[in-house]
Amino acid sequence: MALSVLIVDDEAPARSRLRRLLEPFVESGRIREPEEASDGVVAVTILKDTSFDLALLDVRMPEVDGFGVLERLPPGRRPDVVFATAYDEYAIQAFEANATDYLLKPISADGLERAISRVEARHSAGEDTDDRLADLLDTLDQATNPETGTPVERFTVQGHDRLHVIDALDVLAVEVNDSITSLFVRSPRDSKTQRHLVGYTLDALEGRLDPARFMRVHRNAIVNLSAIREMVPWFSGRYKLVLEDGHEITASRARSRDLKDRLSL
Repeated sequence: MALSVLIVDDEAPARSRLRRLLEPFVESGRIREPEEASDGVVAVTILKDTSFDLALLDVRMPEVDGFGVLERLPPGRRPDVVFATAYDEYAIQAFEANATDYLLKPISADGLERAISRVEARHSAGEDTDDRLADLLDTLDQATNPETGTPVERFTVQGHDRLHVIDALDVLAVEVNDSITSLFVRSPRDSKTQRHLVGYTLDALEGRLDPARFMRVHRNAIVNLSAIREMVPWFSGRYKLVLEDGHEITASRARSRDLKDRLSL
């Protein structure tokens, strides 16, 4: 079955070049005629309304960048993603976001062939994986819905080809940087901390987590109080919090005062 493709780039020449490179794939029936989004905001709107198999996604875009697009999509609406960018410093972040591939501009036909082949292989073996993942996600989220009035006990986080079910108490911290929400989680297998990119906003997560165990310490951060190992006095009456894995988060001045009260310091 031909793949549906969305090209997302704020530069019209870049979109045109990608469309030309994709023409042989259209002619051979491997993909449908690609659609385009002129920036991240438009891409989010399109992807929320229409399912695509593959998004060729630029990283740096105004207002909402490529990672911000993924952060704003419900997990069940995320297509396979191939980042297409002129910058190589985002490769690790792309890997953590479960991207299928990372292509540097100017994109070559060989690179595009490799990326599309990977998506085709996953879809041919997937047996409607995305639909099954979305159904499972809905089921699990219903079981952990904050509207019941009780804190959630589990989170579902979508990996590339599976759902990770995370115990809420294993969450050490939640941070937002550049519109990307990250969960830092204790690994059940070793002492390493796992980082998961999620589609929840920080406000939504604050409402889902147990307020007796978690605290918003900054407009961009929530911490598990039991994970705090050190509070280092910092500038302007703030504290730098050192968590059990060594991760550091600086609390705001007002939240630092609240934190001292919470911990009876």
